[in-house]
Amino acid sequence: MALPKFTMQQLMEAGVHFGHHTRRWNPLMTPYVYGVKDKIHIINLNKTAPLLHRALVALEAVAAAGGKILFVATKHQAKDIVRDAAERCGQFYVNNRWLGGMLTNWTTVSQSIRRLKKMEADIANADKLGLTKKEVGVMTKEVEKLRSVFGGILEMHGTPQAMIVIDVPREMNAVREAKILDIPTIAICDTNANPEMVDYPVPGNDDAARATQLYCDLFVDAILSGIEKRLGGAAAKKADADVAADADEIEDAAKEREAKQKSKASEGRAERREKKADK
Repeated sequence: MALPKFTMQQLMEAGVHFGHHTRRWNPLMTPYVYGVKDKIHIINLNKTAPLLHRALVALEAVAAAGGKILFVATKHQAKDIVRDAAERCGQFYVNNRWLGGMLTNWTTVSQSIRRLKKMEADIANADKLGLTKKEVGVMTKEVEKLRSVFGGILEMHGTPQAMIVIDVPREMNAVREAKILDIPTIAICDTNANPEMVDYPVPGNDDAARATQLYCDLFVDAILSGIEKRLGGAAAKKADADVAADADEIEDAAKEREAKQKSKASEGRAERREKKADK
């Protein structure tokens, strides 16, 4: 699987070039704005395309190195798309609410995750533990509440090696925490965003579902390409190891045969000497 490709036509059809209303504008996005139409900023896709490709290359590299990637998008039109994308490539997501300290205070977050898993186990074994119907109901509500926050990072086991963000201003707390921990951030930056806050800004529409779907499809394909490269490398190493083992086995067998032949030859000489001595 190779790095995913995209065309300018795909970006246009998905509405990637539509920015926000001119009154919702961050001057730092000026280099990426093509112009204004009907008081809407139009994003320059000639700037978006190479930056998107650069982000895909970075994601593939992280995945190829075995890194964990966290998708972050809590806005209504993006949360389901992001969840599905993360699940498709075996990564992690936050799509309901960003809890303060979710990365910078991982010790406390991991304790909450352990508590969630314990409660789920207790509910599953309610009869054996002798829990009442009321106790199970209270625990179920608590589990649902915790799952809405931590459901996408239950198996993350530590901070990620990269983070994907849809809508930088909305997810600014997540972006700041990633910056504190030096976690590379790939972010879709609409015309109201600050591209200097992220490592891999991708100028583009962060509201349209079609645009978000396109970004996520490309991100997923890049991650899967990286995973395939990593597994391919491991398979190649294993194959080399197997070949080396087979070669060693063949060499050992040849040495054993040679030793047997020498032993038989020496035994034959000894027998001949004994016969000569008897005569």
